Amino acid sequence: MARSQEKEPSFRDWVAVFGAILGAFMAVLDIQITNASLPDIQGGIAASLDEGTWISTAYLVAEIVTIPLTPWLSEIFSTRRYLIGNCILFLGFSVLCGMSTSLGMMIVCRTGQGFTGGVFIPTAMTIVLRCLPLSKRPMGLALFGVTATFAPAIGPTVGGWLTDTLSWHWIFYINLIPGAVLIWAIAYGLRRDEMHLDRLWRGDWLGIACMAIGFGSLITMLEEGERKDWFGDPLIRDTAILAAIFIPAFLVIEFVHKRPFINLRLFKDRAFASASAMGFLMGLALYGTVYVLPVYLAQIQGYDALQIGEVIMWLGLPQLAIFPLVPLVMRHIDTRAIVGFGLLLFAVSCFMNAYLTHDWAIQQLKWSQLVRAAGQPFIITPLSALAAGSLPQREQAAGSAIFNIMRNLGGSVGIAMLATFITFREHYHFSVIGDRLTQNSLQAASLVAKFTQALTTQTLAGAPAAHVRSLAQVSRLVRREAFVMAFSDCFFVLGIALAISILALFLTRAPPQPPSAAG
Repeated sequence: MARSQEKEPSFRDWVAVFGAILGAFMAVLDIQITNASLPDIQGGIAASLDEGTWISTAYLVAEIVTIPLTPWLSEIFSTRRYLIGNCILFLGFSVLCGMSTSLGMMIVCRTGQGFTGGVFIPTAMTIVLRCLPLSKRPMGLALFGVTATFAPAIGPTVGGWLTDTLSWHWIFYINLIPGAVLIWAIAYGLRRDEMHLDRLWRGDWLGIACMAIGFGSLITMLEEGERKDWFGDPLIRDTAILAAIFIPAFLVIEFVHKRPFINLRLFKDRAFASASAMGFLMGLALYGTVYVLPVYLAQIQGYDALQIGEVIMWLGLPQLAIFPLVPLVMRHIDTRAIVGFGLLLFAVSCFMNAYLTHDWAIQQLKWSQLVRAAGQPFIITPLSALAAGSLPQREQAAGSAIFNIMRNLGGSVGIAMLATFITFREHYHFSVIGDRLTQNSLQAASLVAKFTQALTTQTLAGAPAAHVRSLAQVSRLVRREAFVMAFSDCFFVLGIALAISILALFLTRAPPQPPSAAG
């Protein structure tokens, strides 16, 4: 009888869910898809290495600003109109990105892409919660989980393949087909709702302005800080000051405003706050590993984009086989236990990579990638259920936006932290190895003499020139080993962070049981 009380989703509901999930997948994929092809894009628009980093930064800044605005604007314009309108704009900006001939045009269009594409991420989770009953939500959340973990994993692979096979322009043109499907799915699947344009005049515009300036400055500082030597650069200093002023102002305004555009009071719910904190750490580890591993493969192994993609695919493809099992597991096992299991596997995979050597390539790395692929699906889907299940129905849209903000912020903080950590640890290990070589001067002298003799024989260079070149070669070897140890340290720190995050599960509560399970 309990099962009969639950309304079964219609075909139109499933079409709407599929369209929303497809949009979130596109939005997350576009974060990573340009990374493997940045040198080609920079050459096409005549941008330097430092200037080219704004191709990714512009998208991330716009996305992090639009995510918290989405629930409020969806209520004003209706979810159906707002999603379709943003998809049309997203496709337009995608085409313009592919047609860009200058850095300025590319940055403007990537900003537009991020501002419109960022709408898809929280809206997808909201539509899953709105259109599906409790018994079907694990299936919808599993599909949402694919966008959160599978899309970042295959982004560099897809981008590298498109660039090598066609050209970098197709990284952006590829959005047209799924975008058209998304527009049809939302237009058919979601029913028309009334607009409430009068709420625009009563909007929390001061809070919105503080949020946009504060979060935009924070993401800019995190994304560009390492490349610009942090606070030695005026841009980083200025963005840090703006973030320090406007983010606290935004928090104060949202807590005291009668009608805040995003309800931060939800953090008073201990379970939701704990799930959001785990989402932050999940984003930190997820985007952190996707950042560190390609850097290691490119810098130590000399891999190109396609070769890096072959390694990353050991993380992406197995998840497609695991995600369908997650809803079945959630019906019989406590959601918190599932999240703990996934976090444990993710942490183990990081600890496996903490023993890197300069010989590690695809054969050695695929095992840790497989363990990571086995763990990630058991984190994001149940964790989304924990975050949503702790809130009443009317607050779930705002909760979805906050949860996704925390995950994206975790990714930006993780990448910035790890980029700085690699530099710091490389300097440390280089100095330690150098000191030990100095203390064992006979061994160091023997190594230099060996290289000198080999260079003299191979290049017919004079002994003094060969000696200088041998010293440089020893220095390169020391530098390589220092970087390898720095990468190992990164994975160790990520493993510790994931292991500690398991403790937050004790502060959460299980989501409500679907009627079929309760019966």
